[in-house]
Amino acid sequence: MKIISTIDELRDQLRGQLRTAFVPTMGNLHEGHLSLMRLARRHGDPVVASIFVNRLQFGPNEDFDKYPRTFQADVEKLEKEGVYVLFAPTEKDLYPEPQEYRVLPPNDLGNILEGEFRPSMFPGVCTVVTKLFSCVQPRVAVFGKKDYQQLMIIRNMARQLAMPTEIIGAETFRAGDGLALSSRNGYLSTEERAEAPFLYQTLNHVAEQTRAGLSSTPADLLALEQDAMDRLAARGWKPDYVSIRKRMNLQPPTRDEYLAGEQLVVLTAAKLGNTRLIDNLEI
Repeated sequence: MKIISTIDELRDQLRGQLRTAFVPTMGNLHEGHLSLMRLARRHGDPVVASIFVNRLQFGPNEDFDKYPRTFQADVEKLEKEGVYVLFAPTEKDLYPEPQEYRVLPPNDLGNILEGEFRPSMFPGVCTVVTKLFSCVQPRVAVFGKKDYQQLMIIRNMARQLAMPTEIIGAETFRAGDGLALSSRNGYLSTEERAEAPFLYQTLNHVAEQTRAGLSSTPADLLALEQDAMDRLAARGWKPDYVSIRKRMNLQPPTRDEYLAGEQLVVLTAAKLGNTRLIDNLEI
């Protein structure tokens, strides 16, 4: 595996490659990331991964400085997966001058859910992904469904900007107890890690109630969401949201849409101790 830090060297290395499959990451790789590499290999060749902790998507009081960085261990894992190139730029490599041009998602998708609680998130993600796509020029790129809203925003962005890159969504990789794998899971104490699967259990409860048709109006859905947040809070969580949305655009379903069988997804974000976890479940 070649480890490359500069854009010019990366372009030289990939010149003439027409089927590149790309997996962008922020490092601290776990089995969920490696499953993305395997999916990428099924859709293209060579497989290129990137590791870059993107300052632009972190707010001033978020965890940019303490975000886990495990570069050497990440390299060993990627080598075992047969990744062809690891693009690992420094901030100066990727942002040699202040990044004054930004890519902004539309308000109706970028300012809801995660965008409401982390306003820097999606402008930072869209900007860095656009720049990484420009550097790698992949035919396909793979993103995990755990970051459901991010996947939708990137997919829409690629389509509307006519990027020559197909966006592939990978199913959430979970531990045996249901917890979605995330680099931030490493922040959890032993006690918190034992409690963390309750977030996924809560999503399943909401999904079961929704499938059972116990909610037939928007008010019923709001009550179901509030009940889920109360369940979390009763066990010491600090939920930001539990929200039932339409898969197609992440807007709340109307009564008629719900009764007509609109495809839905329930999404959640909640703090357990000092660790903020997100998850979702398609209904």
